[in-house]
Amino acid sequence: MDRPIYRSTLGFTSENLAAVRKENTHEWTSARYRRKVPNSSRIVSLLPSTTEIVAALGGLERLRAVTFECDYPEGVRNGREIVVDTPMPSGLTPGEIDTFVRARMSAGLPMYELKTDVVSRIAPDVVLTQDLCHVCALPAGEVEQALERIGCDANVVTFDPHSVDEVLEGIVTIAEAIDAHDAGAALVEELRRRRQAVVGSVAGRARPKVLVLEWIDPPFVAGHWVPELITTAGAEALLAMPGERSTTVSWERAEASDPDIVLVAPCGFGVSAAVEQASILVERFPRAQVWAIDGNAYVTRPGPRLIDAIEALAAAFHHGHETAGITQRVTKFVRSPP
Repeated sequence: MDRPIYRSTLGFTSENLAAVRKENTHEWTSARYRRKVPNSSRIVSLLPSTTEIVAALGGLERLRAVTFECDYPEGVRNGREIVVDTPMPSGLTPGEIDTFVRARMSAGLPMYELKTDVVSRIAPDVVLTQDLCHVCALPAGEVEQALERIGCDANVVTFDPHSVDEVLEGIVTIAEAIDAHDAGAALVEELRRRRQAVVGSVAGRARPKVLVLEWIDPPFVAGHWVPELITTAGAEALLAMPGERSTTVSWERAEASDPDIVLVAPCGFGVSAAVEQASILVERFPRAQVWAIDGNAYVTRPGPRLIDAIEALAAAFHHGHETAGITQRVTKFVRSPP
């Protein structure tokens, strides 16, 4: 990606997170929408994950606009309007991104800009958005207010999964919203089948202890659906927050967890950057294997490729760094303990 975006919650406390939820009048479920208009011929996606889901459902011909972050399928931005951008400059390190985001939030400045003039010109029937993370993408409430200001009566689908099952349920809801019911049912059935095949393949195997780092400066441990990726792949997720927002942890606590494997899965970064970041950490974990994974595509993006991640991680955890195929595409082995 050209400009990785920090996708964690920046250390929200339980009190201010509760305030954010209280301000949002919607129920926090995996995906929801209220049909206002009868068709779905013009779709606008405000998330990389929903863009990917629309593509998997065969809806690209109706997808009129995406965000600057949408990068899958390859070339998906070509020929489509870009309706969301960010003031964040490119080329920042993880620490610099953290500083930039915290400063914007402290000043009450937005992380994203919705180009309402472009949305108005498109006049979409369906808009796909989120409320899961207020620093990852435009919150649904802001989107709905913007649409109301420009007189757009689109069906707004809010995608807010906290687990793999909720991701799959959300795919079904999105399929319904874009009139792709059969494609959604078939896709989810196949994803569930593949997930269950992994569960069967790792049954009875020793379960290594895995520390997932979704960010390294400062260190963030895994939250939401990410711990589930680890456990489904046949391992134990250390210091994880299943179904909850990822949170910071001290290096002392991370090192004291004594992992067998450290998996560096930086939000918004691909596998090459993950390898670079993982290489910085090897001295902190002298007794652990260190792996890097394309966190942007396969870990922190709630879409069909979460199942690819489960398959790749199962191979990595139980067959080692010589495993070919999907493991080499998704993950990279960085170092074995001496």
